[in-house]
Amino acid sequence: MKTIRIGSGAGFAGDRIEPAVELAERGDLHYLGFECLAERTIALAQAERLRDPDLGFDPLLVARMEAVLPACSARGVRILTNMGAANPRGAARAVAAVARRLGLAGMRIAAVTGDDVLNTVRNGIFPLLERPGSVADLGASIRSANAYLGAEGLVAALREGADVVITGRVGDPALFLAPLIHEFGWAMDDWALLGRGTVVGHLLECAGQITGGYFADPGFKDVPNLARLGFPIAEVAADGSCIITKVAGSGGRISLSSCKEQLLYELLDPNAYLQPDVTADFSAVRFAELGPDRIAVSGGAGRERPATLKVSVGYLDSHVGEGQISYAGPGAVARGRLALEIVRERLHLIGVKMTEARFELIGVDAAHQGGDASGYADPPEVRVRVVGRTDSLAEAVRIGNEVESLYTNGPAGGGGAWKSAREVIAVVSTLIPRACAAHAVSVEVA
Repeated sequence: MKTIRIGSGAGFAGDRIEPAVELAERGDLHYLGFECLAERTIALAQAERLRDPDLGFDPLLVARMEAVLPACSARGVRILTNMGAANPRGAARAVAAVARRLGLAGMRIAAVTGDDVLNTVRNGIFPLLERPGSVADLGASIRSANAYLGAEGLVAALREGADVVITGRVGDPALFLAPLIHEFGWAMDDWALLGRGTVVGHLLECAGQITGGYFADPGFKDVPNLARLGFPIAEVAADGSCIITKVAGSGGRISLSSCKEQLLYELLDPNAYLQPDVTADFSAVRFAELGPDRIAVSGGAGRERPATLKVSVGYLDSHVGEGQISYAGPGAVARGRLALEIVRERLHLIGVKMTEARFELIGVDAAHQGGDASGYADPPEVRVRVVGRTDSLAEAVRIGNEVESLYTNGPAGGGGAWKSAREVIAVVSTLIPRACAAHAVSVEVA
């Protein structure tokens, strides 16, 4: 039976590069996927593109491609990634330039576009999903609006012979579903197969999480050699069943528990996991251990895909000012609390307008804010943190300045002060008809 081996080379924008190289060189792969686009990432990328039209794609794109293209080209491994972010065409040009520098002439790099629906949502009445109101209520604060496209554009690019396929916003599992549709000839309305393929994509999309990262808990869930964590491979059959494994000798561990945790990750309804390609049903998924680091996955189903596409809308929500400073030694907690009282009063005296604020001691009440810390011994060191949300950058700057001034105007022994002020790009969601977002494919040749 034909089997397709797909590796996951990244689970977020800043992920490690070495495990992907290991997959390219030793994974005996047919495809390598890089899932690098979080909900806010594309809004931040859009702002970058406004500053420079040649940018707006993942800042690690070039470094990743320089690292993996030689091995992938030599072994015939095709790459799919959403590192195009707000500028897939610019990303394709950048990868073509990398390929030429590496002497990989003739490599075909496809850009899949169509997810940018900013003009559509600006000019219509589209209700928000998370709160009352519509997209139009956000007005001039909107920075981006990107629909979650499905696998169709990726499949079209593969059919055009692309060695590398670069997209913006797509459903995360689509990066791994597309090769299965292409290789096995699955119909785009075979909901059962698309549902099982979505199971595969969901298990792979977070890369090292399923091999023991974001899973390990010493003494309870021990994972060996996390510093050399290997990333996962799915050996997928034409019926959508698969085996999850990794490169022999790499760090980490693939177990029944790690696979079950990843299956449930960010899953609201196992019976109806809404994706642009299918309404996947994970309720009948089964795992079986075949041997060390080899877990068989079967089951999974699907129903007709949703009639609408989800859109992530990025907008300028506010500004945040922050300051931190450390206190250590006897009385560190008391001095830290005094520092917080001083900054709280100072921000009131100088009239800094904050819509939300936190005054906390990291190591005492930052993670468990409001909890009773009286039963714990005082730690030998604490970190003062003051953070406030404001309507302007100028107001945000004043928060960090007041914390920094504790050096000479606060309790004894403060050190390591740090401050920042930044915009807050927030994300809300809406739904649009499918007809409002159509994919397009363009190809760069190295």
